Amino acid sequence: MVLWLMQRIALLLQYLGTNYYGWQRQPKDVSVQQVLEETIEAICGHRVTLYGAGRTDTGVHAAGQVAHFDTTSVIPADRWARILNSRLPKDILVRQSVAVPGEWHARFSAIWRQYRYTLFTAAVPNLFVRSLSWHYYRYALDADRMQSALTPMLGEQELKAFQRSGSDRRHARLYVQEARCWQERDFVLVEVKASGFLYGMMRLLVGMLVEVGSGRRSLAEFHQIWREHQRHVVKYAAPPQGLCLLGWVMIIIPFKRKTLVLLT
Repeated sequence: MVLWLMQRIALLLQYLGTNYYGWQRQPKDVSVQQVLEETIEAICGHRVTLYGAGRTDTGVHAAGQVAHFDTTSVIPADRWARILNSRLPKDILVRQSVAVPGEWHARFSAIWRQYRYTLFTAAVPNLFVRSLSWHYYRYALDADRMQSALTPMLGEQELKAFQRSGSDRRHARLYVQEARCWQERDFVLVEVKASGFLYGMMRLLVGMLVEVGSGRRSLAEFHQIWREHQRHVVKYAAPPQGLCLLGWVMIIIPFKRKTLVLLT
């Protein structure tokens, strides 16, 4: 009798979200999770569930998503990346695959999450950045003013004003470690690193920051809106294509005399 041992494989992923209805598997529409699970199952010959460190919405990209699955396959952990990349569509890429202990979990081992939103502000559109940015040119944006709006949000905060309806999260508290906005030529970038993110938070936040940066809303108004949880005032979410999950800081666990390097 042959006893097949289960092993847990962690993946470091990149994907362009343009053609997918978000990360999470959907009843009818194609998601990133679905494509990965079906590809893994075709290789290992049994059903798998892929657990992601977090979810991204429809059209949102990821430069450093982390996920894991359990398998009885004898394929060495470090070979999964190459094998999967030979079968996955060109808009999904596995950068790294490693074996992790059974108690390690992609979602619950994450300490910090980091997102970046990119705005392209030139008057003339650019085909090569269209799918990765929001072409915003109606009003000039003041990145310094947007930074002034972000700075008071550092630390532990209640950010219910930037939470879309439909979330099953019990509370809207999180710890914001970094929040910055800066300009690089025709690009304005907003980057937030936090202990967690609310459903739709970054797109709602950027939508409000653009109002501040364009001078259509004062800093005092912006601060009052989120401090007083005025969700009804936050009506516009920035388009999904400008948002990218940069990565996660994961708990490092020594495993089989090695230190996991599945960090972004």
